[in-house]
Amino acid sequence: MQAFHIPGAAPLYTNTFLLISDAGHAVVIDPAADAQTYDKILKENNAQLTTILCTHGHYDHVGSAEALRTEWNAKLYCEAADLAGDRMYPLSAADCGYAEGETVSVDELQFTVWHTPGHTPGGVVLLCGEYLFCGDTLFAGSIGRTDLEGGSSAQMAESLRKLAKLPIPRGTQVLPGHGEFSTFGDELDNNYYIRSALRGNNDLF
Repeated sequence: MQAFHIPGAAPLYTNTFLLISDAGHAVVIDPAADAQTYDKILKENNAQLTTILCTHGHYDHVGSAEALRTEWNAKLYCEAADLAGDRMYPLSAADCGYAEGETVSVDELQFTVWHTPGHTPGGVVLLCGEYLFCGDTLFAGSIGRTDLEGGSSAQMAESLRKLAKLPIPRGTQVLPGHGEFSTFGDELDNNYYIRSALRGNNDLF
C-alpha cells in the first residue's frame, strides 16, 4: 500500500488522503482537493481510482467527489443523511451509504466503518490498518463543531463514548479532517471532550 496525505488549501485546510493498493487500485478519503491533484498522483503511480469514501457531507470535504466519480467511474460512499444537495451539504446522491461495522474492501485495504453523528447526522469514522480516518468527529485534542446545521452535542457525546470503547489499538494514527495528527491512545488519555463524554456529559460545546 502507498498512502498520500494532501493538506488542504487555505482557509479551511481540510486534510484529504489517497491510498493505493498493491494492485494499483486507489481510494480517496474526503476529496477536498481539486480533481487534478488526485489525477496527478494516480497517473504518476499508474493507479486507477475505484472508491471515494466521505466521512461526512460538508462542502469542505466533498468538493471534487462528483468530478472524480464521473472521471474515473469510481464508487462514491456517503451517508444519505448528509446528501441534502444544498450549500452546506452539496452532494445530492451517492452510490452507497455505510452499514454500522461493515468493512469496505479494496484489495488488501480493509476499511471498517462506524457511525459517529454529532458534527453531521451522517458522520462516520474509518479504520484501515493503523490509520483511523476521523473526518470532523475527532481532532487532536478536540472535536468537530456541533453548532452547525445538523449538529448535535448529545449525539457527539454518544459517538465519543462509542469510539472510546471500540477495539482500536492505542498506537493507531488518528487522521482528522483538520489539523495535526495524533494517536488513539493520546486522545483517550488527553482529549478533554472524550474524557468529559465518558463522565456522562452531553453538553460538550
